[in-house]
Amino acid sequence: MTCAVIVQARLGSSRLPGKILEEIAGKSALLWCLDRLARVAGVDKVVCAVPEGSADDPVAEAAFAAGYGVSRGSEHDVLARYAKAAREAEADTVMRVTSDCPFIDPVICGQVLALLGTAEVDYACNNMPPRFPHGLDCDAFPAALLYEAEKCAHDPYEREHVTPWLRGHRRLSKACLRGPGGGIERLRWTLDHAADLEFFRACAKAYGEGAGFASAAELAALCLRRPDLVAINADVIDEARLRDEARAPLQTAPMALDYAA
Repeated sequence: MTCAVIVQARLGSSRLPGKILEEIAGKSALLWCLDRLARVAGVDKVVCAVPEGSADDPVAEAAFAAGYGVSRGSEHDVLARYAKAAREAEADTVMRVTSDCPFIDPVICGQVLALLGTAEVDYACNNMPPRFPHGLDCDAFPAALLYEAEKCAHDPYEREHVTPWLRGHRRLSKACLRGPGGGIERLRWTLDHAADLEFFRACAKAYGEGAGFASAAELAALCLRRPDLVAINADVIDEARLRDEARAPLQTAPMALDYAA
């Protein structure tokens, strides 16, 4: 049984063009993400799903040069791009992550993957409701259901965002790894604005050596000690995400995250 983490990645961004190739402590944001995902227990392959076209060649080249798999597919039909990448990887199980998450945590991802099996569900995630920092989001599901979604999902939103068809299907069983909450879900660890890039660079500098593989708990503790870091991108918190995902709570399994300063 092959498990592949498939990471959607492209250079285009209306708010911060080229964001995933921006450097954080000497390494691109893309490689921060991929290198951390390579440490997820139970994962056999890390594949970067990149749009076709020369504009995104630098992304594909960076991932390939670092030793990761690369699949090229549709820019706008991201669901089809994922399905193509899963087939090429001969994956039985797929974990989905976006490349704008430099602090993605391999332990949390591993727990979501394990939950898929232990809860015997069709779909597992960690953000329904959101109780982890924004930027630790991941979901896992059988590749067969990804192919079913590719065939059955027709709404443009479902094609662009990959998992809405799975999340909304009433006959599929679902479970969520529940984070600590208590306000930690308001931390913004995703790269979409210039302020986010400033935040990541400041955190890496403040943490020092080993920041590239610091755990979510260690990074949360840093944020707790240093509210000045949190303030850097606090003005761009996605309030809509907190409202929308909170409306759809699933069967949950708790996970402790010891982030005391």
